[in-house]
Amino acid sequence: MPLRPIRFAARSLTALAAVLWFAGAGPGAAADRTLTVATWGGAYEYSQRKAYFEPFTAETGIRVRTARYNGGLVELRRQRRSGDVAWDVVDMTKADSRAACKQGLLEPIDHSILLPGIDGTPADRDFVDGALTECGVSHIVYATVIAYNRNAFPGERPSRIQDLFDIQRFPGKRALQKIPDANLEWALRSYGVPRQEIYQLLSTERGLRLAFSKLDGIRDHTIWWTDVARPVELLVSGKAVIASQYNGRLFDAAAVKGHPIEIVWDAQVSELSALAIPKGTPRLRDALRFIRFATGTRPLADQAKYIAYGPARRSSMKLVSRHAGTGVNMRPHLPTDPSNFKTAILKDTEWYASLYDRIEARFRAWLAGR
Repeated sequence: MPLRPIRFAARSLTALAAVLWFAGAGPGAAADRTLTVATWGGAYEYSQRKAYFEPFTAETGIRVRTARYNGGLVELRRQRRSGDVAWDVVDMTKADSRAACKQGLLEPIDHSILLPGIDGTPADRDFVDGALTECGVSHIVYATVIAYNRNAFPGERPSRIQDLFDIQRFPGKRALQKIPDANLEWALRSYGVPRQEIYQLLSTERGLRLAFSKLDGIRDHTIWWTDVARPVELLVSGKAVIASQYNGRLFDAAAVKGHPIEIVWDAQVSELSALAIPKGTPRLRDALRFIRFATGTRPLADQAKYIAYGPARRSSMKLVSRHAGTGVNMRPHLPTDPSNFKTAILKDTEWYASLYDRIEARFRAWLAGR
């Protein structure tokens, strides 16, 4: 089945060329072609397989294999230096994608290739604000949250971000991601710093000192994780009582697998996740074709049948319904639901993109005790 032509008007020769380029790329031309998509594994990868990968292969004949990715720019830099680019598409946090774009690690993406919404709305108006960047197309809205094991707290239970740092009232190990993201924001928010002032304060030496001083209080009580499967394992085993994690994986652990895990919807760090293309992939055309397909209205809505992340298109949000396996209404579990979003910290991805190396180095030095 050939791809449908882009329905919105070609505003330039570039847009028209994109239409013609994709129109000739039917499944007959896809024999023995395989794309490698770097993604995050687990329930998240399963949701992509059902909503993106399998339908894309069925429509185009292009197979998709996955590579494990846990965030950051280290592997992208290594592939770029070596000239051996093994990934064709990478699923990145928006902050990482913007930093990688600034550092020349990603291909620019012409947004004129994107499909309009299923209701005919042009892509540039259908995607949520900030979803389209020079080198990325955001597809989901997710939140980094804290959660706890209910069995660890039979009486009073954590209910606000300050409880993450309160070892006296809520004793036990914390499991936190081994990056500055979210940890710095939570540290300042626990002082009562208004959400809209957090990044302004973090841009000062005083703000960084305050944040790391707060983190000092739980340093000896923290297990630092890098594998995204680890925090749920630590919570379920009882090795940690509070952990940071992406909200969709916690939904899967609690609502689908039945573990006694509860999300604290306070000061969650809300961010977009973007599909991007590593600079130098020899499969650029197929990579663009995949992004065009995966970020359409229907695939983004279908992903929310399997994991609790919000689609980055308005036309997709209208189609969100129930979990494919449990029948649970997904809307109240999305980070974009009004009851969950009211205390969210909107991650300043431009701040991270501009200061990525400096903030990362400062965090590593703090971990090392320097």
